[in-house]
Amino acid sequence: MTDTSLRAAAGLGTFERWLSVWVALAIGAGLLLGNLFPGLFAALAALEVASVNLPVAVLIWAMVYPMMVGVDFGALRQVGDKPKGLVVTLVVNWLIKPFTMAALGVLFFEVVFADLIPPDDAQAYLAGVILLGAAPCTAMVFVWSNLTRGDPTYTLVQVSVNDVIMVFAFAPIVALLLGVTDIIVPWNTLLLSVGLYVMLPLIAGYFTRRALVTKGGEVTVDAFKSRMQPFSIFGLLVTVVLLFGFQGEVILDRPLVIALIAVPLILQSYGIFFVAYLAARAWKIPFNVAAPCALIGTSNFFELAVAVAISLFGLGSGAALATVVGVLVEVPVMLSLVAFANKTQHWFPSEKDAA
Repeated sequence: MTDTSLRAAAGLGTFERWLSVWVALAIGAGLLLGNLFPGLFAALAALEVASVNLPVAVLIWAMVYPMMVGVDFGALRQVGDKPKGLVVTLVVNWLIKPFTMAALGVLFFEVVFADLIPPDDAQAYLAGVILLGAAPCTAMVFVWSNLTRGDPTYTLVQVSVNDVIMVFAFAPIVALLLGVTDIIVPWNTLLLSVGLYVMLPLIAGYFTRRALVTKGGEVTVDAFKSRMQPFSIFGLLVTVVLLFGFQGEVILDRPLVIALIAVPLILQSYGIFFVAYLAARAWKIPFNVAAPCALIGTSNFFELAVAVAISLFGLGSGAALATVVGVLVEVPVMLSLVAFANKTQHWFPSEKDAA
């Protein structure tokens, strides 16, 4: 990956820095429009084929496709260059994170908040946080890695490996955890969602990237991703407007629900970060690998979680609402962890000392 490509992939622009603010504004717009134009939102909800809402499918593709163009499968050849960091990443992302998220969801929605949340809603919110927990970050980890001066090659490798694993592991893990928590899983819809929102964008991104590299190298790839970035953000914000438009009456009746959903998500984020970060410290992994290997599991591939929640449970479901709350809390939480990592980098050996 070229230096130009790394800079393009990793910068935190003004819009991204204030993403939580834009999401909050989109939530407000959704609540307002949902109450002013309920017929319009009902008509949009009815546009479905095989349990897939067509307007939302287009918006999700607008979010996911540019990210997949950035995945360089050639980086997989370097998978053994930083083995310790990759081991920590894979163990935390796939053997710890989904299960701790499910456990926290059960604890808070069915025990701690049992008197505040109706049982059916608790099950829906639980499904949403499980979907978030089973989807490690794909794109924003480049941003967090850059802000900690992480090793860009390692960051690219861990993202590529996680994307490949996600194709095969996401659906079984989600089905297992939803089944354990007694939520009925429509397997056909789940597999269709993974195919539609992971496999197909990944394949499309691969061929697009190959064509762009052939045409003009990584500079052309960077220019294409820059042109597509506004569509990605637009897709996210319009999806949030739609979700909260459908949830308008529920949320206005019970505004506390947003804060209740946020509690286990925030605890999970900080907890997973410290599990990976301290494991990296104990294993004497250099800081420029330790930081991105901890941050990738802390951040979520919320675009996928939102899409699957809508496909499985519907636009107006509590599961879809929970995934959007994940978007709202992620950016401020991640920025706080980046600041913590930068202040504690002296805990780790330099790359030269580790070698």
